[in-house]
Amino acid sequence: MLGIVLAGGAGKRLMPLTADRAKPAVPFGGAYRLIDFVLSNLVNAGLRRVAVLTQYKSHSLDRHITTTWRMSPLLGDYVTAVPAQQRLGPRWFTGSADAIYQSLNLIKDEQPEYVVVFGADNVYRMDPMQMVLQHIETGAQVTVAGIRQPRSIAHQFGVIETGSDGLRIQRFLEKPPDPPGIPGDLDSSYVSMGNYVFTTDALVEALRADAADEGSVHDMGGNIIPMLVGQGTACVYDFDLNVVPGATDRDRGYWRDVGTLDAYHDAHMDLVSVHPIFNLYNRRWPILTNHPSYPPAKFVEGGNAHESMVGTGSIVSGAHVRNSVLSFDVQVATGAYVEGSVLMPGVRIGRNAVVRRAILDKNVIVPEGAQVGVDLERDRELYTLSEGGVVVLGKGVTAQR
Repeated sequence: MLGIVLAGGAGKRLMPLTADRAKPAVPFGGAYRLIDFVLSNLVNAGLRRVAVLTQYKSHSLDRHITTTWRMSPLLGDYVTAVPAQQRLGPRWFTGSADAIYQSLNLIKDEQPEYVVVFGADNVYRMDPMQMVLQHIETGAQVTVAGIRQPRSIAHQFGVIETGSDGLRIQRFLEKPPDPPGIPGDLDSSYVSMGNYVFTTDALVEALRADAADEGSVHDMGGNIIPMLVGQGTACVYDFDLNVVPGATDRDRGYWRDVGTLDAYHDAHMDLVSVHPIFNLYNRRWPILTNHPSYPPAKFVEGGNAHESMVGTGSIVSGAHVRNSVLSFDVQVATGAYVEGSVLMPGVRIGRNAVVRRAILDKNVIVPEGAQVGVDLERDRELYTLSEGGVVVLGKGVTAQR
């Protein structure tokens, strides 16, 4: 098997967090980057030959992969970043399918029987090997991972319609106004997770046919999957069937698309309850990354944090933190109050400052007495304000008093 991770998305809906980095490189959970979730899933499952296709603002992503995801060369294992190389002419990737088509040399060199193509932007645990085994058993040319969502919201996504067996895909619909239900569960629809398993020959043939189609936008979900569905060779994999070691009833089947600022903020809030909706502490299926060499977090002068996560090297000094995620090397000074917020590495909160329902990117400074997330109309003029009322300050910004 060969793993291919599609990590070339610009992530425009996450601006300003993606102003200086690719979406998969956005920090998450106080210690990780988004790409660590998909790579952890693949590596934990034993799939350890992985190419990560990058394109936009990829320097920090490339550096993270190079310094963190170093596999043993003794067994031929690797996780490697593959930038757009213009192998087929002076042009960049024009879509996710074109990204793989321009990188067919990876498949030719490795000669796998199966190619596992996963996205890089979601927060979840999954054992991909269980999906691969179903793919082999059914004899499908492509298997698409589907997660059950209420029909009332399924129109926001790509939806999978199956036959009466609940397995063979009949149609692949992009944001349909009336999503089809699942046989035996008509109140739910299968939503595509953007994760696929292909039989290699079928993938290569489909990519070549798509490349020759001038009317195609060269997208995996928009073009390649419908092409194979039309040939009657596509199956769905029910994510609810996936069993990850160490999963709890509360976080089993958890999957978050963090493509918007509100979804990104909500996913962080999922982490900080006493019994978290997504449990980062499952050591039987760990989320792996390269942790920086900082001392333990410190709380002094009565500083405290409730229902929060605080990274290494952080200092909470006479301040109060609630329902928040603080990354490493964050300092919160005396009298400050932080609630419902995400603070990335290097953030500094001054004395008596207030931060509520905010996302502060790396090295943001909130000066003494400043307020963020208190007067939203003022914040709308100064910073980025999400539809859900989350205030976002980009990398290195100093908040105004």
